[in-house]
Amino acid sequence: MIVYEYPFNERIRTLLRLEDLYDKFAFFVRQGHALHHHVALSTIFEMLEVAGRADLKSDLLQELERQKQTLLGFRSNPNVQPEMLDEILAEVDQTSAALVAAQGRTGQHIRENEWLMSIRGRTIIPGGACEFDLPSYHAWQQRPEESRLQDISNWFGPLEPLFNAISLVLRLLRESGRPSKIIAQAGSYQQMLQGKIYQMLRLTLDESMGAIPEISANKYMLWVRFTLQDGDMKPRPTESDVPFELTLCNF
Repeated sequence: MIVYEYPFNERIRTLLRLEDLYDKFAFFVRQGHALHHHVALSTIFEMLEVAGRADLKSDLLQELERQKQTLLGFRSNPNVQPEMLDEILAEVDQTSAALVAAQGRTGQHIRENEWLMSIRGRTIIPGGACEFDLPSYHAWQQRPEESRLQDISNWFGPLEPLFNAISLVLRLLRESGRPSKIIAQAGSYQQMLQGKIYQMLRLTLDESMGAIPEISANKYMLWVRFTLQDGDMKPRPTESDVPFELTLCNF
């Protein structure tokens, strides 16, 4: 099964982009080659670019506090296991405290590092990080794997509370929805949302079908159209019925 996610607003779109960047960073930083660590460092620069467009820290803190109050309201519900509720509440408190403790603007420690900023300025140029452009960076890449990994971990460390908060908020959002089994007649599906506000849509599909969803949505209507890719990878509408699972998520 393959899952497609569609954000209903810019805030969730930003969180999903940062989550995607973190997944790439986590993969490449675990690899040992200098080229992998180059991609990991470049991904940190991309994180700063995306995170700098919004006041994420305060937004995340407000959302975590709102989720805490909502969860506290479940204490009187006999269908809720107290141990699991306490565990989630403790995770929310711990994540919020770490985010509050993170001082200053997101990534400020990197922006104040002239050497890192010189690398960032060259990496946005195609082929700009060659050894003759950045000899000091080339020398750093020749260091032992453990030394490079330690440096990258130190540079990313102050950003970790932000990404832990993003991960928790998105997890709670994903768990808020209930999946519904649907069949898109002749590859197309529409649903009226009647003005109800959602944060994110999740669409689960059997990847063996080869169908690819094109999604558009607002607070009034949701539309999904499925396509197939030919040998030249050009998408074409499918005329077959496509079964899928739809989850509408909202805090």
